[in-house]
Amino acid sequence: MTSAVVAAFSRLPELAAADADIARRGRHATLDVAIGVGSETLIARIVGGDVKDVLRGPFLLRPWTIAIRAEPEVWQAFLSDPPPPGSHDILALSKRGALRIEGNLQPFMASLQVVKDILALPRGMVGTHKS
Repeated sequence: MTSAVVAAFSRLPELAAADADIARRGRHATLDVAIGVGSETLIARIVGGDVKDVLRGPFLLRPWTIAIRAEPEVWQAFLSDPPPPGSHDILALSKRGALRIEGNLQPFMASLQVVKDILALPRGMVGTHKS
């Protein structure tokens, strides 16, 4: 399950490049987002709303602006299409304690909708959620 979620998030650059709306709305968004999938870490570099690349760890002292971490089954539910109630949004997942958000909250909150939309781009690529 971890590898399927990591593979889906690794496609963020191509998925974001195909979405002109995200590029337009995110033109002021520049931040590095660490995506924790269990013990795996990816870093998505977002520059001006464009996901430049997604790097796969492990990282030694690699800085990031914001980290969003959850277990693979939480990400699988988030990425299912449609996601189950309560798994549709990273803030909903955070509120119920299934996902952690860490780091510099100012650039994250300034670009919140763009980050949420970018993370949801691979929705439907991981498989269906089993309750």
